[in-house]
Amino acid sequence: MTTLEAARQGIVTELMEQAAAAEGIAAETLRQRIAEGTAIICRNRKHTHGIPLAVGLGLRTKVNANIGTSRDDTSIDKELEKARVAVAAGADAIMDLSTGGPIDEIRRAVIKETGACVGSVPLYQAAVDTVMRKQKAMVDMTADEIFEGIVKHLDDGVDFITVHCGVTRATVERMEREGRIMEVVSRGGSFTVEWMAHNNAENPLYEQYDRLLEIVKPYDAVLSLGDGFRPGCLADATDRAQIHELIILGELTERAWAAGVQVMIEGPGHVPLNQIQTNIQLQKRLCHGAPFYVLGPLVTDIAPGYDHITCAIGGAIAASAGADFLCYVTPSEHLRLPTVEDVHEGVIASRIAAHAADIVKGVPGAIDKDNAMARCRKKLDWEGQFALALDPAKARRLRAESGVDEEHGACTMCGAFCAYKVMNERGEKKVAHGA
Repeated sequence: MTTLEAARQGIVTELMEQAAAAEGIAAETLRQRIAEGTAIICRNRKHTHGIPLAVGLGLRTKVNANIGTSRDDTSIDKELEKARVAVAAGADAIMDLSTGGPIDEIRRAVIKETGACVGSVPLYQAAVDTVMRKQKAMVDMTADEIFEGIVKHLDDGVDFITVHCGVTRATVERMEREGRIMEVVSRGGSFTVEWMAHNNAENPLYEQYDRLLEIVKPYDAVLSLGDGFRPGCLADATDRAQIHELIILGELTERAWAAGVQVMIEGPGHVPLNQIQTNIQLQKRLCHGAPFYVLGPLVTDIAPGYDHITCAIGGAIAASAGADFLCYVTPSEHLRLPTVEDVHEGVIASRIAAHAADIVKGVPGAIDKDNAMARCRKKLDWEGQFALALDPAKARRLRAESGVDEEHGACTMCGAFCAYKVMNERGEKKVAHGA
């Protein structure tokens, strides 16, 4: 019995209890949301350590960090360090998107060495194996080879897999009529579009969707229905291709639920500020309230080197409008494979966005941390501030670099004219005079 099937039968499982405890909510509440499809638990039955991750309605907004090798950088040690840094910075999930080097070893090591939820895109490896190991063109992959790649990832314990089931020949036709600037920026989406054109055939993940569900169900993994037509620039946002794919994903969501498989939906991408809320509302309506996992969204196209900031701006708006899961973007987006430092910066930026949204959504306990920080600032309690900070190490370092070492002293911004000091001294005088 899968998690979804148990929830629909009114059964609270041990996984639900563990995930609900981590969220600070009643297990029965989580069960009801899973039964409705508005929440999921990401946990492959073969992934046996760490706390299962709940994502969805009324829960804390989660943050994912993408890592992975490329043909130009195949260091397994570097990717494992990125995974460790991401988890230490507060990432809830890691996606291994490796396309170079010992891909199987990297994925297995990431699953083994972190307690985080782990996701992947099996099509990437299927394409790489076809080209590098089998010496065939990527478009000569067979449907069986694509499904074999999915089984391999699930056997290793991946908790959720991105599958581009909504990339269909009909959607491609709409994209071509639309005249997009960036066409397809999703790697999995572009692979699938080229495969369909070369083979004059429909996408196997769409055409053989029932086969995919049969494969995934025994693992109780989550299907992350990928957005192959997500906009790669503001000009392409919310166009016919994107929305047509979203309609298809809504239909596939219901088919997955009927088969007892949990689903979340992936979303854009590059979206101007005034279209973000509309995108979230469309997804929730067309996909029946299924959890929404967004990349960014990035709210401008002209900030290379700072795209973790454009991502955080869009992510805060998206999550406050109802998005459930934010995929981080690092300062290296559009420029290079991210470094360890970039990974840290990306996670922190998205965590800021997620927390800001959780305050708006009224997630239990979110505002309490901000109120506690305010009280510590009022008392000039630096250790208390560091303990509450999203990035305690950086806060502590900046304070130390100022040269001020007083435990309850002001910072160098205001010094003796610190408003907190003035008001605290005023309070002390009132007490002394019996006021």
